[in-house]
Order: sequence, then C-alpha cells, then structure tokens
Amino acid sequence: MKCKIRKWQLSDAKDLAKALSNRKIQDNLRDGLPYPYTEQDGADYISAMLSANEDEIFAFAITADDKVAGSVGVFRQGNIHRQTAELGYYIAEKYWGKGIMTEAVKQICEYVFDKSDIIRIYAEPFAYNIASCRVLEKAGFQYEGTLRRNAVKNGKVIDMKMYSLLKTEV
Repeated sequence: MKCKIRKWQLSDAKDLAKALSNRKIQDNLRDGLPYPYTEQDGADYISAMLSANEDEIFAFAITADDKVAGSVGVFRQGNIHRQTAELGYYIAEKYWGKGIMTEAVKQICEYVFDKSDIIRIYAEPFAYNIASCRVLEKAGFQYEGTLRRNAVKNGKVIDMKMYSLLKTEV
C-alpha cells in the first residue's frame, strides 16, 4: 500500500479524530491528548500546525487510499540542539502492519534534511512499543540506547528507547 505525506487540511479533522479516539494508539503516545478526541480537537491541532513556523515544525498528514491514515511530524529543538529535531508519529489501527509508517518516516526525514539545516532527527518510542521501534529500524534509524525508567505512562514507570538518523546517513 502506497502512502504520501502532505500538508494538513482542515477537512482532515474528522479522519484525525477517528484515528486518535483509540486507546491502543493513545497508549503509545505522550500524555496530553484528550480522549475521546473530537473533530474540534483535530481542527484545533490542524490550525496550529498550519500556522506554525515552517522552519521549526514540519507536520504532515499521512495519506493512504486518498484518506488520512495518520500523522508524522519533526519538531526542531532549541539552544545547542537547534539543528536537532524530534520525530513523532502515529497511524490509525486499520493501517498497522502495512509498511505505511516506515514509508512516511522515510519521506519526512528526506524532506526535512533537504529543506532545512537539521543534521539529526531522533525518536524516543516506549520500549514496549516493538512495532514503533521496528518502524525506525526499517527507516534507517540507529538504536542509541535505552532511557531507563524515563517516563510514567498510565501509572507505570517505563523505559524508552533512543533512535537517531543523521543527515549524512540518508
């Protein structure tokens, strides 16, 4: 199944809400997202992404079969890390296991490295999220180590893993 990344459109809010109103997805994301996730929540997020500084936030919808399947974004860090950016992503459950997320990660990394001065993109998936770790590995990211007892999610102290991709590796 082919996928594309593209700029968000306000009309994507309904598909976004449908994808994020799923506990299985939210259990693998950082806290702060409302549940259930409404169409208005989606519209607010999309508006924020469309008005963001395009050299700081690279946020895209992932589409498959001309429908929004998920989200992928790269977020520039600050200060001494100003040429480093964090990758975040999710995909609707019905698209799991189809290679779409790996392809979307490759596309956004190529885009960011080509269009900006970013030299390193990193991601910190929860250690228990094996599928997310595999996405990064298949997209060419290097495993750098485990961040032990690094987060609290759903009342449990958990490890996270650190992966990175350098501009020179693409």
